[in-house]
Amino acid sequence: MRFPRAEPATVRQEVPAGRPEDRTRSRIVIVEDSRDAREMLRVLLGLSSHEVYEADDGPSAVEIIRATEPDVALVDVGLPGFDGYEVARRVRAMREPKDVFLVALTGYGQPEDKAAALEAGFDMHIVKPIDQNHLRAVIAEVQRRRGENSRHS
Repeated sequence: MRFPRAEPATVRQEVPAGRPEDRTRSRIVIVEDSRDAREMLRVLLGLSSHEVYEADDGPSAVEIIRATEPDVALVDVGLPGFDGYEVARRVRAMREPKDVFLVALTGYGQPEDKAAALEAGFDMHIVKPIDQNHLRAVIAEVQRRRGENSRHS
């Protein structure tokens, strides 16, 4: 019995956008009361070598943001202690960190939900579950803005 010669299967590996040397490390705080959701975000961000800190309630979120001065804070809106809107208001009332990029993470995506998040001091409103490519794009945009700001300072 004879079989035709088959070519080996080609494995295509996707390369992340940009060269590895172009990607920079950000300091990111995840504020999420769901342990599973927090861990998923931590692992995802860790794969990109970001420095990640975590909080599971409103009061500890404000303290961690104050102590670590992150580039980005991903804040669940529904938190114990006080909600994410209050976290944003308190962070914006602090003298430092004055330029943390606050992202509201919520299951609610109506226009009034987005307006409430922006009014509280968030820079962006994202409906859960968050798409990993969207998250990477958000962080890349924050890094790009920081790079531009440092060149203009």
